[in-house]
Amino acid sequence: MPTASATVNKKATSMIDVQQLRETRALAAASANAEDASLWRWFSALMDGRRIRWCLSDEGWLVSVNHRHVATAASFDEAIRIAKAKSGFSLM
Repeated sequence: MPTASATVNKKATSMIDVQQLRETRALAAASANAEDASLWRWFSALMDGRRIRWCLSDEGWLVSVNHRHVATAASFDEAIRIAKAKSGFSLM
């Protein structure tokens, strides 16, 4: 049978685990928000400069940057993320 101190320690560890999980989730959300903001700034800059094109085909979303096809994906979001990674175009 567990002792009273073992039960208290288990509860304290459980509370720490919950707090750590909340902190981890908050950091992951902040990271995702920053990544999304960066992606859509990149997209907006290319769109303003007329350097990105996209269309929906039978194969999925096709994305071209600077007249070069760089991505095909089932979802628009995924195609844009792939295009950013493969295009080599940076805002910096």
